[in-house]
Amino acid sequence: MNSKPNRLILILFIMTMFVSHETATSQTGKITPAQLIERIKLHTGVPWNQQTVDVFKAGNPDVPVTGVVCTMFATYDVLRKAVAEGKNLIITHEPTFYNHLDNTADMEKAGDAVLAEKKAYIEKHGLVIWRFHDHWHMRNPDGIMEGMVKELQWEKYQVPGQEGMFTLPATDIDALARELSKKLGISTIRIIGRPGMTCTHVALMPGAPGSTGQISMLERKDVEVLLIGESPEWETASYVRDAVAEGKNKALIVLGHVPSEEAGMKECARWLKTFVTEVPVEFIPSGESYRPVQ
Repeated sequence: MNSKPNRLILILFIMTMFVSHETATSQTGKITPAQLIERIKLHTGVPWNQQTVDVFKAGNPDVPVTGVVCTMFATYDVLRKAVAEGKNLIITHEPTFYNHLDNTADMEKAGDAVLAEKKAYIEKHGLVIWRFHDHWHMRNPDGIMEGMVKELQWEKYQVPGQEGMFTLPATDIDALARELSKKLGISTIRIIGRPGMTCTHVALMPGAPGSTGQISMLERKDVEVLLIGESPEWETASYVRDAVAEGKNKALIVLGHVPSEEAGMKECARWLKTFVTEVPVEFIPSGESYRPVQ
């Protein structure tokens, strides 16, 4: 007996069931967070690490999704905005509960009131929170860097093959800082560098990748100005202060962690809309953590 027709029928049956499931999901809008995240994993296009912070942090991943919010930080304000708009799945780039692994055991043991209220709000409104950090950076191109380059409108200045390297028209460091402030909506920027210093070669290291990497970048002859999110002042900042005092053409511009990466989560929302059509997807900025003195 020839088994090929039977195998063909089985394959066609499986494909029909898959298409029927996808069609039903599209028509009803009842995709779950777990299903949506599996779709994200597929479209990210990189192997999924077993050890990762990109996991569900709160909520039931099997409830129907009513809408998706992409954000840098799932702050209390962002959660309230999501609830007001009827969206229950929050995709956040950074931790929700104040440390890298979202480990709340010690805070819960201490009876922390801020943590307790935030968790109660999440539970009351049936919110589901998933972190998208490691693999969004691993994606090619890096999702955060792609969004930041678009926001800065620096595509034409990007050094081929080097995502975070840019060759800009000659400018002085303060003019560069003003441009960054305007394009990224930053109220306070910190600068270490000689006033009026002319620069062309700029590197961007969003977030807080660590002082070792930041200093290594500054050691490069083709880097005059390094843009970062944040760093301990006794490390990278101290290194640049000494470089300036020695007369070297080096400078550091500290954007703040959120402004240095937030456009990357704006890009995430745009990207999600290309393959998530059952429910609305929106970017909600978490905004700067600090404000200037009044």
